[in-house]
Amino acid sequence: MPHVATVAADTPFGERLRQGFGYPLRGAALATCVALALAHYVALLPAFIGLLGGALVWTATWRYAADCMQHTAHGYADPPDVGIDGNDTAGWALTAIHLFAVACGVIAGVFFPSMVWPVVVVFALILPAVDMTLAFDANLALALNPFHLARVVAGFGGAYLVPVAINLLLGVLVVVASLTTAMLPRVLAVPLFAFACTYLVVLAFHLMGGMLHQRSEHFGIQADAEALAAEAGQDEDSRLATHARALAAADPQAALRLLAGRLQDRVAPPVLHETYRELMRQQGMRDGLLVHGQIWIAALVAGGEARRALRLVQECSELDPAFLPDDPGNAGVLAEAAARHGLNRMAVQLCRGFLKAWPRDVRGAACALLGARLLAGPLGQPVEALVLLGRLGELPDNHPLRPDVETLTAQLRQTAGAA
Repeated sequence: MPHVATVAADTPFGERLRQGFGYPLRGAALATCVALALAHYVALLPAFIGLLGGALVWTATWRYAADCMQHTAHGYADPPDVGIDGNDTAGWALTAIHLFAVACGVIAGVFFPSMVWPVVVVFALILPAVDMTLAFDANLALALNPFHLARVVAGFGGAYLVPVAINLLLGVLVVVASLTTAMLPRVLAVPLFAFACTYLVVLAFHLMGGMLHQRSEHFGIQADAEALAAEAGQDEDSRLATHARALAAADPQAALRLLAGRLQDRVAPPVLHETYRELMRQQGMRDGLLVHGQIWIAALVAGGEARRALRLVQECSELDPAFLPDDPGNAGVLAEAAARHGLNRMAVQLCRGFLKAWPRDVRGAACALLGARLLAGPLGQPVEALVLLGRLGELPDNHPLRPDVETLTAQLRQTAGAA
């Protein structure tokens, strides 16, 4: 059974908020946001077809957002896959409610300007409770029942103001996004605006799901993720980590052997890897940390966890400045990931190490170009960029990157000569 990533119900909301901004950009959520954004091109079709297609796309958006809320409320850390078991009724109901809210705002703005802010505040106050009810119960009558909404608000107390504030912030961000994209050609503005809106909707529903998870007992929610984690033996892993820490006080080597056996048995969760490294650091086992780092980095890259792998690369580089993942594919992937995340020096270090360790690898040209562009651009070291490109040697005439390498080399020589 695959590892089930879970979140503890007592996780502080501040931590959920910090991590939540990356939630729509992970796994299935990112693919879904991109697909839904592109699907909004249907709005460019003629009148009725465009309107009907747009309604269907927004229904799919709210349906997936409702799935994200339920998934988070049940204790899952990762976004849900898009499946056929989603709640279509919830999707249509959420679409209708939010279109009604937008229509009320437009009508107030056109005919009753003084009522715009009261209308915005009223909907900001009631929509979180309505959204949560529809996502779980798909019952429009219940969602519009003022007594039920009052019970939902009372269940959160003062914390209910958090999703209210999120709704107001999302409204502001949607307006900003619409004004920004209005300056672009429509063919570009449609998917950009749609992606921004979809991202914000998924984020808002994820955060509301987190608040429900924190109060799962009050709302009678059975956390499925915890049951699946227990079935997969993850509770045993947490107990094993605790036992290993206690054992380490008397016999550190026995504690390490205990964890090593589990790490070799099957795919292990981060808590065991981190505990293993913690105990090795206590024993000053530098070489062991580097060896384990190589193994865990490979597993993280294979699992698509490049950000965590980069943190591990940084940790290993502090132990050994010449540290490099032992597989050229992993080194190349992490160099690109480091550049995407703005870790330019780490990206250059990985590119240099790649060319030194695997000078004849077919991916060397791409790695050299990446490192040289970072050196010449953000890091302001054109001479070092020339040196890095020089390590490639002469590329074959038919190499697809030869023109790029030659163009960049000429530009760098011109820059170095002018300096």
